[in-house]
Amino acid sequence: MKRALGVCYYPEHWPEEKWAEDAALMARTGLVWVRIGEFAWSRLEPQPGQLDFAWLDRAIETLGAAGLKVVLGTPTATPPRWMLDQHPDMLAVDREGRTRKFGSRRHYCFSHIGYRKACARIVTLLAERYGRNRHVAAWQTDNEYGCHDTVISYSDAARAEFRNWLAQRYQSPQALNRAWGNVFWSMDYESFEQIDLPNLTVCEANPAHEMAFRRFSSDQVVSFNRLQTEILRRHTDAPIIHNYMSRYTDFDHFDVGADLDIASWDSYPLGHLITRTDASEEDKKHYLRQGDPDNQAFHHDLYRAVGKGRWWIMEQQPGPVNWADYNPAPLPGMARLWAWEAFAHGAEAVCYFRWRQAPFAQEQMHAGLLRPDSEPAPALAEAAQVAQELADMPEVETGKADAAIIFDYPSAWAWSIQPQGKDFDYVALVFAYYRAMRQLGLNIDIVPASDPDIARYKLVAIPGLMTVPERLSAQLERFEGVVLAGPRTGCKTEEFSIPVPLPPALPGLDTRVAYVESLPPDAPVALEAGGHFMSWREKLEGSAEALERCSDGWPALVGSGRMFYVGGWGDRVALSRIVGMACRRAGIETLNLPRDVRVRTTATHRFYFNYGGEQIAFAGNDLAPGGVGWERL
Repeated sequence: MKRALGVCYYPEHWPEEKWAEDAALMARTGLVWVRIGEFAWSRLEPQPGQLDFAWLDRAIETLGAAGLKVVLGTPTATPPRWMLDQHPDMLAVDREGRTRKFGSRRHYCFSHIGYRKACARIVTLLAERYGRNRHVAAWQTDNEYGCHDTVISYSDAARAEFRNWLAQRYQSPQALNRAWGNVFWSMDYESFEQIDLPNLTVCEANPAHEMAFRRFSSDQVVSFNRLQTEILRRHTDAPIIHNYMSRYTDFDHFDVGADLDIASWDSYPLGHLITRTDASEEDKKHYLRQGDPDNQAFHHDLYRAVGKGRWWIMEQQPGPVNWADYNPAPLPGMARLWAWEAFAHGAEAVCYFRWRQAPFAQEQMHAGLLRPDSEPAPALAEAAQVAQELADMPEVETGKADAAIIFDYPSAWAWSIQPQGKDFDYVALVFAYYRAMRQLGLNIDIVPASDPDIARYKLVAIPGLMTVPERLSAQLERFEGVVLAGPRTGCKTEEFSIPVPLPPALPGLDTRVAYVESLPPDAPVALEAGGHFMSWREKLEGSAEALERCSDGWPALVGSGRMFYVGGWGDRVALSRIVGMACRRAGIETLNLPRDVRVRTTATHRFYFNYGGEQIAFAGNDLAPGGVGWERL
């Protein structure tokens, strides 16, 4: 498929006489896609039942006449103020029992039936009007599910729907009591109507109760999204997309993605470096204007899996953003590098956010491709350069990966409910394995635990997987490659109990986790071969060979045949060595990359990306700071 650039645009923000001028400049820049409409409900329906689609008709026609393809968003992330008058109880409630207010966006509870009906109505009206429009080439549902902590709601609507969900899952209160272990602390229930939400308890709620509520909350997002996709599919054959985010795990993206055609995510490397990664203070300083060299790639690979091979960047940072603790400007060249790295990972489209910087409201400090006075911002020229390079280069196809990492949203919920150590974070653990592989030059696929297909890989890493599903366990029995399982793998049942036999219960590996300890940041445990266990380690028993040990003699890495288990959270030194060992045993070639260089190999090219602030010569490429190079294979 031909790769293309795009941009996010808000015609309702600008005088109509500027639309054609904007569209013409977008086309001259080399942009192909334009996303519109996802926040426009109040302009589409200023008062209940008072509809105004005429302006949107003209905007779509103007963009299409310039040769641009429209991604039309459903406006359900921003219900207008009159909606709250109709449904005053539609607002979400936070864990402390405080009701969220109108005045920004995402001010709804996924469980509110009245709001769902209103969403179905506006989506139906849009689908009927634009479903066969020749310029509307794709649809986006809502916007950024989960942003601003809006998945988990403790409202009356959520409580009522949660009780219904529990009745469907467990069928009887007695079955629920057994599954949750409610004999502990006399927590037995006689009816589902007695069950409240797991907040504002005297101390922690039963973790099985918390886990059930997290599963329910995720399912509410899935059904809310499905409500929209089912309507759209009755009226259009265009692909349907949602734009996910970085390190947001409050709902299962794989489950939402099952109802979509394409996954996309919103890539803001500098904001994410500062606010959403576990990067050290030294790394945050070193990569201040470039972003973490592995964070974007991790999400590219994750959302390629969520989209079943099809994925986009729906929002790409072009300059300083407005929402991080600090908002530096990107190094020159980064708007180009970030786009090319996405294409090298198989992106079909990269859309910059946004076309023109808004001079008003909450995001007025967020840069665009144009300044508020319509003069070019620095990223416009870089976007034009990428567009020209795309035109000159044959299609970039996703390359084969020899290594895979198993990823699981329920495991993220589990370890946030019961971290056991203050800083234990599932995504950070998975990311540590991903970084170690990427620093060795590997292509990596991310595979869902719920729907694995691992036979084609030489190496599979399984860090921190709460429960090993039967299907994955059966595949591990037959797997001919190397398995590198990490700490906490298989250590809980689906109902949040410790299984017996003790974990990890991996096929062919006689090892058991006798007990665990969590470690404060100033008390890491040294490994004899170098590096440390930090945050977490496990006391391993059994006949599996101890390949590495801690300085106090505890087994750190055990193995049997092609199955290996790491009994702790290794730091970068330890994980680099352990992952390197696994690669050698799997017969995977690795690269000795400089600190700031990353690679991605496609079917036809190998791409090199310089995330450093200095010129680097590597593999025949002279890479400027923020530079991109490639060679044909």
